[in-house]
Amino acid sequence: MQDETRNTIIFLVCAFALFVLYETFVLQPAEKRQAEVAAHQRAAAAAQATTVGANPPAGSLKVPNPATRQAVLAASPRVAIETPDLKGSISLRGARIDDLFLTTYRQSVDKNAPPVELLRPEGTPQAWFAEFGWTGSSVPGLPAYDTVWTLSDGSRLAPGSPIVLTYVNGQGLTFTRRIEVDDKFMFTVSETVSNASGAPVTLAPYGSVQRQGLPPPTTNSSIVHEGAVGATGVEKPTLTLIKYKDWAKKGGGPQLPSKGGWLGITDKYWLAAIVPNQSERVTGQFTANKAGDLDVFAANVVGQPRTVQPGQTTTETTRFFAGAKSVPVLQAYEQRLGVPRFDDAVDWGHLWFLTKPIFMLLIYLYQHVGSVGVAILLLTVIVRLVFFPLANKSYESMSKMKKVQPLVEEMRKRYKDDPAKQQQEMMALYSREKVNPLAGCLPILLQIPVFYSLYKVLTVTIEMRQAPFMGWIHDLSARDPTTVWNLFGLIPWNPAHAPLIGGLLDSNLHIGVMPLIYGLTMWLSTSMSPPAGDPAQQRIFQLMPIIFTFIMAPFAVGLLIYWTWSNVLTTLQQYVIMRRFKVDNPIDRLIGRISGKAK
Repeated sequence: MQDETRNTIIFLVCAFALFVLYETFVLQPAEKRQAEVAAHQRAAAAAQATTVGANPPAGSLKVPNPATRQAVLAASPRVAIETPDLKGSISLRGARIDDLFLTTYRQSVDKNAPPVELLRPEGTPQAWFAEFGWTGSSVPGLPAYDTVWTLSDGSRLAPGSPIVLTYVNGQGLTFTRRIEVDDKFMFTVSETVSNASGAPVTLAPYGSVQRQGLPPPTTNSSIVHEGAVGATGVEKPTLTLIKYKDWAKKGGGPQLPSKGGWLGITDKYWLAAIVPNQSERVTGQFTANKAGDLDVFAANVVGQPRTVQPGQTTTETTRFFAGAKSVPVLQAYEQRLGVPRFDDAVDWGHLWFLTKPIFMLLIYLYQHVGSVGVAILLLTVIVRLVFFPLANKSYESMSKMKKVQPLVEEMRKRYKDDPAKQQQEMMALYSREKVNPLAGCLPILLQIPVFYSLYKVLTVTIEMRQAPFMGWIHDLSARDPTTVWNLFGLIPWNPAHAPLIGGLLDSNLHIGVMPLIYGLTMWLSTSMSPPAGDPAQQRIFQLMPIIFTFIMAPFAVGLLIYWTWSNVLTTLQQYVIMRRFKVDNPIDRLIGRISGKAK
């Protein structure tokens, strides 16, 4: 029975180890190669300067001359955008929102790092922008991507300072576009059409977010959704997720009839999404087209057609979110504007029923202690308290097993030629001593979902991005920045620059301070468990701390803090129980050696 239990534990641990090894040594290197290929593709696309401008649903192609971002911005008159969190401009050519920086987020932890760039104008590599307008068959003079609008009111777009753009098509239709922005990330675009043509016209409003070029995968992209995202539905909103590769391969998806809802394009931390009037019926659709070698992705929302009689006007109001996927901000919009499932723009995963509560608890603790790292330590204590009764019984059973281990070894020797009798006597011994060999598995099994959920939270939530802790830890969502290969920074040398093996040292063999501390605590926790009867199993358990030190090294340092602190608490709990049952343990042996009272 004991061997079966150990085999079960070994199987579970090895299965988890294989999963992490596959992630570390197969998926992540593949993603890195894909990123390099994507970089070459972007360079080639920039050289060819093949770009697309499309007005849903018809679309139209254009091929401008190659240009830098500065040149593209200078090629059209623009209106500045200035808010507490955003800075950029709106092009009067096409009236697109296509130039945007997130001023409160930096590209790296360096205090002088530039702000995060979100939207880029068409004509530059990796263009990402939003456009709005009207579509209709047999309606002449509709504004297009190259239409030059007139700024008729306002000088810059800021909270409380809207701008008004106008365009007269010369055929009796006047188009007015009023754009507002709040103090966070939401734009409000009000489109008005006045008909003085003498004949009725039938139009349908649309909004579109477009991205040109397949972006390189980010770190941990195998567990983070990037690509199409939206919540649509007439009765009940359904979340739609399409990764970039599937999006490009399948050419998008079916039409999505909806009442309100939202559609957009998301990266790991950033989102650009069209949010139509929540009381109106609309049709959404994700499309993907090719312009030469360039993939063009679009999230389109088209409203219901309406007929504008001569002398009448019609107005459509659409919102556009462009910013960071901060959960409190998304939830505030969800409640205030009635946008369904807006916080699901964050990729909570299949274990959302765990990741969401863990995130909310982590944020609650952070708000009270002022440090995400300390909040992780407190979260670990709370998780340990939840599992305390079960873990306590498990560790009591393990302590009893360690106490009766000499008797077990004696039975193995006595009945080595009679396995049936050996098993019978061992079961009788376990029953007499009230030992449950299976009890040791339960705490490990139950903590794996929590472990994965915390990993997900640290990976996908922007609140964890660049969150500092102490000393050398400046970003809890990234790996430990130190490495043993330059003596943790004492030697002014970057192992990544080593010939031939630099990439290996910088990725798969990157071992920092925190992974080593984690490995030490895992060794101590493992040594508190009763030894395996089989010598081969003993060697496997002895190697586990070393193996997992390398496996866990590339993970977010916040996750290592959680697991290290959990190992410490586990060891303390085991130690108290073992002392109570007067069971030999490595801590007492170490204290005995230090004090000179070793037996």
